[in-house]
Amino acid sequence: MATLFSISPRLHIADYARSVAFYRDVLGFRVDATFPEEHPQFALLSRDGVGLQIGGPEAKKTAADRPTVTLYLDVDDAVALHAELKDRVTIEWGPEVFFYQRREFAFRDPDGHLIIVSEETDDAPTVSD
Repeated sequence: MATLFSISPRLHIADYARSVAFYRDVLGFRVDATFPEEHPQFALLSRDGVGLQIGGPEAKKTAADRPTVTLYLDVDDAVALHAELKDRVTIEWGPEVFFYQRREFAFRDPDGHLIIVSEETDDAPTVSD
């Protein structure tokens, strides 16, 4: 069986420029490539060795379409990232420590995709479920 080296989710989006700007300017992703050159509709993004794809002709959605993915970001410091983002995004919940020894918080991108930020911790749970 072939070896997998990485996985890069492709987000279905309603507004290409808005989505690229969010992931670049708010979350710090680098835009590695865009296609087609004269009128981009698709982008390859990366940050810290993690890849993400935005848009493309087959990945368009309307505001009425439900989000198609939840992104789960495993980080080394969820508290620091929460502090960086709390004034730039609407926090859905957290940060909270769950029984499975993860500190997590969540927010949504402009297309409604849920983004959960998580870090391993030995801290006692702060929620009961």
